[in-house]
Amino acid sequence: MLLAALGFSVMGGAAKALKEQFNAGQLVFWRNSIGLVVLVISFLNKKPQSEGGKTGRLIFRGLMGTVALYTLLYCILHLPLGTAMSYNLTSALFIALFSFVFFREYEGCRVLFALLIGFAGMLLIYKPTIHLPWYYHLAGFISGVSSAISYLTVGRLTKVYDTRIIVLSFVLSGVLIPLLFVLLRILFQLPADDLFFIDWRWPQQQEWWLIFLLALSALFGQYFVTKAYGADKAGIVSAISYANIVFSIFIGMMLGDAFPDWVSLVGIVCIISSGLLISLVKKKREQIKEYQ
Repeated sequence: MLLAALGFSVMGGAAKALKEQFNAGQLVFWRNSIGLVVLVISFLNKKPQSEGGKTGRLIFRGLMGTVALYTLLYCILHLPLGTAMSYNLTSALFIALFSFVFFREYEGCRVLFALLIGFAGMLLIYKPTIHLPWYYHLAGFISGVSSAISYLTVGRLTKVYDTRIIVLSFVLSGVLIPLLFVLLRILFQLPADDLFFIDWRWPQQQEWWLIFLLALSALFGQYFVTKAYGADKAGIVSAISYANIVFSIFIGMMLGDAFPDWVSLVGIVCIISSGLLISLVKKKREQIKEYQ
């Protein structure tokens, strides 16, 4: 998970460096196109071994992962990198919330308290940058929700699919959906926007290096996060994932972001504390089950 956190932080930095040339939809396409080539080569080298039988869930995971990537990249292009990653990592809060709502997995009052701290942290992050358009923050919220749904699905798919097959569902969706929006724009003469309906553009000269860095670091992170969330110790995995915020703050500062002011910093600390508390509760429950 530490490797995954580093990979996603580098991906965010590469996307940030390309913000003047590409929008989120374009970056989604190029990130996944290169990842698809790497996966195909991997499959040719070693065939996947999977039990299968959950095609619908696999497609759903791909779609949710693509929504999460669209909104994450959109936030990275318009918000400080550390803030964008903090929004994305609220997925731990939503995993706990959805586990209770849909699977009746009640973790106790401490998790409820952690959720309140986490959502308070989101409000603190929102407050100092309220002068920015509200839809940037809405995208951050959607990023956290869709990531949570995606990770919940991954945990159930790893039992029947090779890790690379699960990553393939995400990568393939991330290639086809941007192409679909390009086709719709051409057919219906729709104007280009900053997210979905993109102007086709080939990377130029040095931009290719950043595109490859974005794609390969993201694939690196996606592979290891899938391996991590497929492991038994999900509580420990979630705790380590918060290294992403630390990496992202420093990478963002290298690219020109200001260090978070004290209100934003308190919000980030609240989100990290919330996630760690949830992780510790889950770890304790896992240890009790092992003892039993």
